[in-house]
Amino acid sequence: MTTTDSAPLRLGIAGLGTVGTGVVKIIQRHADLLANRSGRAVAISAVSARDRHKNRDFDMSDFAWETSPLDLATRDDVDVYVELIGGDTGIAKDSIEAALRTGKDVVTANKALLAIHGHELAELAESLGRVIRFEAAVAGGIPVIKTLTESLAGNGMTRVMGVMNGTCNYILTRMESAGLPYETVFEEARQLGYLEADPTLDVGGIDAGHKLAILSAIAFGTQVDFDAVEIEGIERVSIDDINRARDMGYRIKLLGVAQMTARGLEQRMSPCLVPADSPLGQLVGGTNMVVVEGDSVGQIVLRGAGAGEGPTASAVMSDIVEIARGVRLPVFGQPAASLTAAQPARTAVPAAYYMRMELLDKPGALAKVASVLGDAGISIDRMRQYSHHDGDGVPVLIVTDKTTPDAIDFAIEQLPKTGVILGEPVELRIEEV
Repeated sequence: MTTTDSAPLRLGIAGLGTVGTGVVKIIQRHADLLANRSGRAVAISAVSARDRHKNRDFDMSDFAWETSPLDLATRDDVDVYVELIGGDTGIAKDSIEAALRTGKDVVTANKALLAIHGHELAELAESLGRVIRFEAAVAGGIPVIKTLTESLAGNGMTRVMGVMNGTCNYILTRMESAGLPYETVFEEARQLGYLEADPTLDVGGIDAGHKLAILSAIAFGTQVDFDAVEIEGIERVSIDDINRARDMGYRIKLLGVAQMTARGLEQRMSPCLVPADSPLGQLVGGTNMVVVEGDSVGQIVLRGAGAGEGPTASAVMSDIVEIARGVRLPVFGQPAASLTAAQPARTAVPAAYYMRMELLDKPGALAKVASVLGDAGISIDRMRQYSHHDGDGVPVLIVTDKTTPDAIDFAIEQLPKTGVILGEPVELRIEEV
């Protein structure tokens, strides 16, 4: 539904960090442009942040200040509450609920909150006739939410996948380009300010898992279910894995994949090998990419900046402009009451796998490995043995033919029992893209 209103749209912005600052700058820089595109002026009534006296590079003299986001969310002169605080509980959730209950629409970039509490917030908003918009919560400046809810609304979605954490992609591509180990590049990323305060959110795959859960709900008409996302981070990816994958024509990416099957909804976020010449394989640095597949449109590839002041603020502003235009859509693209509770399912789709292990340098070691793989029903497509120093383990790399995750799990469990494996073997799925 679309409505029109000539009165200014009045914002209350909670959080003046990187994204909040970017939103204020856009509104101040493009006031006339926004009014022309929205059909009404967009104005900031009040703001809230932790430190009122922090030096910010924009003029705040025209805004009222609220110490508490709750007070900001319930002001009479605020039409849209813009929550840019972050966090899946506490003041972010409380203030959004307060804004909805006092007749405000909400724009947020809070992926963690939506991934964990999205369904209950959608039910609350829709029961009150309010909207929650969150384009900035997934993939920064890439308009993937609008692509799924609007542009591809006529499609039954078959698969959603992508690289959704720029920090992980930076680390993996930097390891390859500079030939540096994970620990070195991790520290480099920390020094550059790329990592969250809790770096596990990034390298552990949690941040990207939040985003995948949100996209899955929209794509497949299900209740958002972050707990059902299988998550593995990039911590165990070594420079040897990076180099050896490259030797075979692959690159390693932290890849999210969601698809609905007869058994239920598969959602996984894990390091995978992708062809080096594929769009995902060519993605470098902190850039994000989301690939969506529909039954009518086929495959759509969306690429762009996944974070940063400008791209994320741009996404926030796209939601604000939609509300200013009078566009009123259900939170997840269809009424919350119609969203089903999907049955979580582990992927059973066969795939080739990359396996790396170190074997004792003694006769028959490789034969024992081959026997375990054979017992698991796994055939070998390619195998390489790398040079080694006397006394060290023998590095061996195996690429399997297509097999099932259960077969791989069985093999990984049995290999140490052979007595010829040093350390833990590493297995990574090779994803067809």
